Amino acid sequence: MKKITFLFSFLLISLASIAQENNKEVKEGGHYNISKFKQLKQELATPNSYRTASGAPGHEYYQQQADYKMDIILDDKNQKLYGEETVTYYNNSPDDLEYLWVQLDQNIRAADAITNDVKAGGPNVFYNPKKFTETFLGKPFDGGFKLDYVKDLHGKDLSHTINNTMMRIDLPHVLKSGEKTSFKIKWWYNIPNHTTDRSRSGFEHFEKDGNNTYVIAQFFPRMAVYNDVEGWQNLQFLGRGEFALVFGDYEVNITTPADHILDGTGVITNRKDMLTSKQWKRYEQAKKSFDKPVIIVTQEEAEKNEKDFSKKTKTWKLKAKNVRDFAFASSRKYILDAQAVKIGDRSVMAISMYPKEGNPLWEEYSTKAVIATLETYSKHLFDYPYHKAISVHAKQQGMEYPMICWNFGRPKEDGTYSLRTRNGMIGVIIHEVGHNWFPMIINSDERQWGWMDEGLNTFTQMLAEQHLEPGFPSRAYPKNVVRYMSGNQSRIAPIMTQHDNVFQSGPNAYSKPAAGLYMLREVILGHDLFDKAFATYANRWKFKHPTPADFFRTMEDASGTDLDWFWRGWFYTTEYNDIGVKDVKKYVVTDKPTERAKKMAKAYGMEVEDFGENLFLINTESDEYQADMSKVKNPVNDIAFLSEYLADNYSTEERKTLKDTKYFYEIIFEKPGGLVMPILVEYVFTDGSRENKYYPAEVWRFNDKEIKKVFASDKEIKEINIDPNQITADVDTSNNSWPKKEEDSQFDKFKKNNTTH
Repeated sequence: MKKITFLFSFLLISLASIAQENNKEVKEGGHYNISKFKQLKQELATPNSYRTASGAPGHEYYQQQADYKMDIILDDKNQKLYGEETVTYYNNSPDDLEYLWVQLDQNIRAADAITNDVKAGGPNVFYNPKKFTETFLGKPFDGGFKLDYVKDLHGKDLSHTINNTMMRIDLPHVLKSGEKTSFKIKWWYNIPNHTTDRSRSGFEHFEKDGNNTYVIAQFFPRMAVYNDVEGWQNLQFLGRGEFALVFGDYEVNITTPADHILDGTGVITNRKDMLTSKQWKRYEQAKKSFDKPVIIVTQEEAEKNEKDFSKKTKTWKLKAKNVRDFAFASSRKYILDAQAVKIGDRSVMAISMYPKEGNPLWEEYSTKAVIATLETYSKHLFDYPYHKAISVHAKQQGMEYPMICWNFGRPKEDGTYSLRTRNGMIGVIIHEVGHNWFPMIINSDERQWGWMDEGLNTFTQMLAEQHLEPGFPSRAYPKNVVRYMSGNQSRIAPIMTQHDNVFQSGPNAYSKPAAGLYMLREVILGHDLFDKAFATYANRWKFKHPTPADFFRTMEDASGTDLDWFWRGWFYTTEYNDIGVKDVKKYVVTDKPTERAKKMAKAYGMEVEDFGENLFLINTESDEYQADMSKVKNPVNDIAFLSEYLADNYSTEERKTLKDTKYFYEIIFEKPGGLVMPILVEYVFTDGSRENKYYPAEVWRFNDKEIKKVFASDKEIKEINIDPNQITADVDTSNNSWPKKEEDSQFDKFKKNNTTH
């Protein structure tokens, strides 16, 4: 009964506090729900038969399919690419379609592209001669698709309209649900120099030997996505927002100079015919080499190829099943190495292609980085489903496609390189190979939501980097986004912004989402809950088209945790985290009713005696303590005065605990920042020992500015530190300690050096 009375007194205190807040609310007037813990009902699309409330595909979920048969010619002499394709499009939707939308991404490089007009800003820092000529002397690069025809299978022209980077094909007959249609397109285009045009694909020219290396993508007219969320996803390609693509099967024949080495998306069905007998034997050896890479095309052979400039051609034949895109790399300069890696019950080939200019760095590290990626992503998500993963060396590049990617990282001419160059190369290889999961298989809409592939991939990249090399300087830890989050609000957009319209793509789409996932795993959910939920999302949506709502809902569904407060703050706003220690008060125990207790009794028409035989905590710095209760025996020195009380009201174990507890503290935590976040507290005691305490984010539900916590201990506190390991992206560490430390916080230093903030 005594314990019930004790609890009842605290209930009355809570009710009194709520009554005061309610009275204040009546005076100020009503308002909409502005709680940081409001559910995301208004922000997320209503669940339906296509996408469920749990975040899983619904029983009527559908997606379209587009199959391609292509014949491609790479004209190395003139840097042109010629192509013919037959597209078979399957309408698996419940809707009848009057027209089809096709993406013409190369048109971003057309002389009259709208991209040139939508960009704003002053002059660049510098211009190479080619870029200066194109920009100011009226001689722009003649890029973009040159369409020879768009026809049906009978050779009849199809009515079509080109709108910049999109083409609408008007069908002669409505394509009904469940039907398919086929059409042909013939085209060519001038391949851009990606080292000067900063394009995602193209060629690099090597003056010393006169050769080119080609990394070729976005090279064919590709079907746009039609789904239950967007209808046709036909947003223009402006350069930043990447691609929304349809899964399908590919048969591609690529004709190159006879001395070229090529690899790309899919199985090379005639690889044996494309290699010398020695190279083929080395390739067969590599398929069984699980401990080290095998050099298939040696540097000596590549250097010999560089001198020949064969006028003959050969045709590589590739087939790919159920991929969303196709890309390839080709050059006579390429060295080729490969190693087998065990993924589940299958062997996968980790392959690297690079010119001699990439050595010795690439021979040493590229394939190792590919393997670390395959192993880590397969462990945390699902087994890599393809038969190979290729890393291609390309200057200033970092770009991904199914089974193949291009990556930067080049030593100096004498073969030396810095640690920064090495780490940058390893990081970009892991990142781009990792894109096979996000978005090549977990096929999100990059044109709309850049973070769904970049952010999720950057987070998983961190896991792979640490797997390859513990202590690797991964870039997206929460402390690394503090500078961005505490920056000029007029230059920051929420993560949930269409990707073309964000101010700073790197922090917005890569670092901040990745840091958020890191906090979810390390702070909010823990490894077990997070890893299960993350893998559930990946497996639910592999080879499908997820949306942000599907991700948010799956993470909550599989973890059993309400995370709406986190999604809203971290993804829908630009608010930052700032939590500090405002004040610390020391208390002692007494069985004498305090002034606070007397006031509460009076407010409810009660007598103090109605509280029963309870204990009270009193602040040792209060006037009341100093005036009236300073002679109450302090348990720090003598707890004997409680012996009789304890014997009557507590069990033996409870009495022991209370006797051991000599120090009582009230800690007031403040939250100047707009984000709600868990409070990570380190208590440091006078004897040098430490204790970590975790207060969930929900502690801020009823007061978004400050909260109080009572901490009891048998040791005296020397100092209190908030987030000592800097894993919650706290922007101002000057208020993170008690007693307050004098040194400037990262936030303070940033403010001093940036007058715009």
